[in-house]
Amino acid sequence: MSSSILTNTSAMNSVSSLAATQSQLASTQNQISTGLAVSSAADNASYWSIATSMRSDVGALSSVSDSLNLGVSVVSTALQAVSSSIGVLSQMKNLVVSAQTAGQDTSTIDTQLQQLQTQLRTFSNSASFNGVNLLTSTSGATTNTYNVVTSFSRSVAGQTSTDSVGLTDISLTQALYSSNADQGATNYTGAGILDKVNTSTGYSIDNLITSSVTASGSDTTTTTLLTDEQNQIEAAISSLTTAAGILGSTQSNLTAQGTFTQTLSNSLTSGVGSLVDADMNQASTRLNALQTQQQLGIQSLSIANQNSQMILKLFGL
Repeated sequence: MSSSILTNTSAMNSVSSLAATQSQLASTQNQISTGLAVSSAADNASYWSIATSMRSDVGALSSVSDSLNLGVSVVSTALQAVSSSIGVLSQMKNLVVSAQTAGQDTSTIDTQLQQLQTQLRTFSNSASFNGVNLLTSTSGATTNTYNVVTSFSRSVAGQTSTDSVGLTDISLTQALYSSNADQGATNYTGAGILDKVNTSTGYSIDNLITSSVTASGSDTTTTTLLTDEQNQIEAAISSLTTAAGILGSTQSNLTAQGTFTQTLSNSLTSGVGSLVDADMNQASTRLNALQTQQQLGIQSLSIANQNSQMILKLFGL
């Protein structure tokens, strides 16, 4: 093999090999430091693009999950208030039944009824979560609307869409109270389950009393009116029982959707990882190999450069 002082082929090859090793070493070190095999479009444009879109979708699903959790809390709060209201209505029914017994102090019974009516208003007005109350309409409307985002999807063409459900359609057909303004007023005519005046008794659940009924006429009339009040309360209990069933079913559905959304989010996150995450075991092994190659490359370059020094010795220099 000829030697030249102008062209050191061995050194050039060693430099080229060492540069390639250095490049691979830098790439491997970047994988280890970031944990990503594809950290930019330059690494793999296709995988990077897919991963970027999927990460965006995971973020959107996180928002959907938050919406569902909030919806569950709103419904759960309403359900608790409805369940408690059913218990209070049962107590009111017992009092009206007692009022039908001769010799009962209806004034005392009415005091108890008024206390229970106050409890019903408190339950309804307090059934608010994050400012949302499904049971009482402050505007006087008979329904309350609250939309919950339940899903996020992306089509093959890349178009995204969301679905939502309005709790008005799947909770109460009427609010318990149609307005906060005149609750408890004798002459108040509402449109809710508890403040709508019954034509048979002339009262709503909200202002129902027994003393005026017992003073209104004969024993037959009194018994009939009190029975009507009893049936009125029973009808309200039936309405709230139906509402509780619907709210319970809604809560279960939203919870199940939330669980599915979280599972889907985890699946997408796992998919992104399979595309762009670095295999740390493989990267660590490769790093050790490349460091060895780097040391050998430096040694090889050193040997190649020594050839020129040997030529100088031939000339006694």
